[in-house]
Amino acid sequence: MSNDNAYTIKWGIISTGSIASQFVSDLIHASNGVAHAVGSRSQESADEFAQKHGIPHAYATYEELVNDPAVDAVYIGTPHPFHKDNALLALRAGKAVLCEKPFTVNRAELEELISYAREQKLFLMEAMWSRFLPVHAKIREWIAEGRIGEVRLVKGDLGFRADWNPSSRLLDPKLGGGGLLDVGIYPISLASMIFGPHPEHIQSTVHIGETGVDEHFSLLLSYGDGKAASINGGVRLKMLEQAYIFGTEGYIVIPDTLVNPRSVELYINDVQVETFKDERVSHGYAFEAEEVGRCLAEGLTESPILPLEESLAIIKLLDDIRAQWGLKYPGE
Repeated sequence: MSNDNAYTIKWGIISTGSIASQFVSDLIHASNGVAHAVGSRSQESADEFAQKHGIPHAYATYEELVNDPAVDAVYIGTPHPFHKDNALLALRAGKAVLCEKPFTVNRAELEELISYAREQKLFLMEAMWSRFLPVHAKIREWIAEGRIGEVRLVKGDLGFRADWNPSSRLLDPKLGGGGLLDVGIYPISLASMIFGPHPEHIQSTVHIGETGVDEHFSLLLSYGDGKAASINGGVRLKMLEQAYIFGTEGYIVIPDTLVNPRSVELYINDVQVETFKDERVSHGYAFEAEEVGRCLAEGLTESPILPLEESLAIIKLLDDIRAQWGLKYPGE
């Protein structure tokens, strides 16, 4: 990671869950940010998290966290249905916000966030962390250079078999459960990075489980001119977590995990001609944190790598897919 940015963000962390823990652990690998404070729903939880990660300030409420004048940016790692309210709380306190994916449960919630952030000229970004990884940067580079010609097809599968727990965030509709919002957003984001976020047609099939959320699904997104994305995902069905990008002159393979790839391969005439390996020691969350720091240092209110309009279009796409399934969450 670069170390030429003197702008250091003091991060406030909303959530003491596993994803927030991983984000904070990765901050030591970011050149422009430190964990300054954590907020939880109890002092005990906040203190335990702060002690584990060496965070100097721990607050029993999210309100106390966002009102800490030393906090520059807030990372939100709570379950999906709480993202909008947590992000709005931080924005109203004048903080920059990095919010876990999916940004919100639906488009209406995200439109509210974007409207307020733009009105107040505050930074806002979705924590779609894979977009900022070196492998994805290399994919963008190869495609821009025309190495595989014109891209025609993206194929991405991402699924795992979670233990049966109807009250877990993966399966409880009150927590925005289901495979689409949890894992489907990764291959959808990959397709969006390549084709843009506006498919012309959506075809889908889904298995709705006992709790009323999608346990596994298949999508075919058509973008016109012969361009398409084939996507499978789920939280109760193990799949090969790979991705393929097929062009008129060759193809690109992500051979390991689509979520957190460490390598990517380039093939021409079915011959592997180049491999890029990501030798980082971090899990990968530090790259999105560094992007926030870079943007704030440059006075930007959104990231050019993942603009707000793209996040909004992806959320709308998720809404449209759920509408095909008749899947609504409580309160919608």
